[in-house]
Amino acid sequence: MDEALKAIYDEVSKCNRCGFCQAHCPIFDLTGDERNVARGHNVHVRKLLEGALEMGEDFKDPLFECLLCKACVANCFPGVRTDRNVIAGRAEYIKRVGQPRLMRFLFHRLLPDHAKLAPYVRLAAVGKNSGATRLARAMGILSWFGKDLDKVEGILENLPTSFFRERASRLNLEPPHSKLRLAYFVGCGFNFVLPQVSEATLEVLVRVGASVHVADNGCCGLPAHGYGDLEAARKMALKNLEILEKIDADVVVTDCGSCSAFLKEYPELFVDDPALRERAQKLVKKVQEFSEFMQGRLPGAAPGHPFSGKVTYHDPCHMSRYQGITKEPRNLLKGIPGVSYVELPEADRCCGAAGSYNIMHYEQSMKVLDRKMEMLKKTGADILATECPGCLIQLSYGARRAGLGTRVVHLSELMREMI
Repeated sequence: MDEALKAIYDEVSKCNRCGFCQAHCPIFDLTGDERNVARGHNVHVRKLLEGALEMGEDFKDPLFECLLCKACVANCFPGVRTDRNVIAGRAEYIKRVGQPRLMRFLFHRLLPDHAKLAPYVRLAAVGKNSGATRLARAMGILSWFGKDLDKVEGILENLPTSFFRERASRLNLEPPHSKLRLAYFVGCGFNFVLPQVSEATLEVLVRVGASVHVADNGCCGLPAHGYGDLEAARKMALKNLEILEKIDADVVVTDCGSCSAFLKEYPELFVDDPALRERAQKLVKKVQEFSEFMQGRLPGAAPGHPFSGKVTYHDPCHMSRYQGITKEPRNLLKGIPGVSYVELPEADRCCGAAGSYNIMHYEQSMKVLDRKMEMLKKTGADILATECPGCLIQLSYGARRAGLGTRVVHLSELMREMI
């Protein structure tokens, strides 16, 4: 057993199988299946490494159904990093069984380069906005490609045909007398699907006196890492590291909770290369999530923007449990004039998006989302704010699906409108 696998073996062996994780796992809550809970995952990975378990569907299905939300980790007495163990299990599965060609094409060719990915997203947008995909769904054609793909098509109402990077040139990113130089790390979800969020973020950053440089980065690497393709994740991380080093900004800011979380984990990708690990650690010291950066920088109220209403907040898993960022967004919301803040019950419980989880495991994802919508109803909130593109898309779909009038926005959008 090599050193990397030995480290994982030592970690899974810390699990004392107490079962306390059961009460906190959204998927176990739905299935009641022991294979879906943390101690089940740890037992599986341990047996795999001991050679006592085959790479069959009984291993693969529950392993890839995990949300990686870290609710189990946050409530584990011995502190077992089940999220890392699950990813290690997925990586081992890919190594032994292989991965689908389409997934490898996505992780190794498209996601590292936003320019290569753009034509494919634009093609999807044309199909979506023209009604072609709705027609295919109505005819049942999409179900030929996957049992839930016809249902998944409705998660997004439409897709933009112009992306944030194309719009950024129209923005004034150099305020007068600016002393603070920022590198803005562009998340794929905001660039291609929700470009208005990035625009709002940059307007707010400039308003607080920052000079913003839009980084020419590719995907942060989290999707590949989450599916166990560690090779692709490292390549993307190295490319982004080089790009951000050349900018030499005071702070690297991103409005995507998932991107900021994974950027801060870059040193873990280079444990076998001390030089790269040191460079990644220097980057981590500069990385801040939007609400993290905005602490103490809330500008005054903007004239002509009165607001009176209830606002609540959903904690993305990659912000609350991966980075410990929970007070910061709430402080900002409470500081906006006219906002009546109300806490969302189970605010840090996963909404079920989890990257592409709502695509790959639609039915389970919707059950997790339904619970989140029940909690949202209890708040009576006019606006639900969050800081993750996956959460924004999922929660917006949930509000439409549940017939709620709640508006789902990114925190930066709210700040641009009301301050």
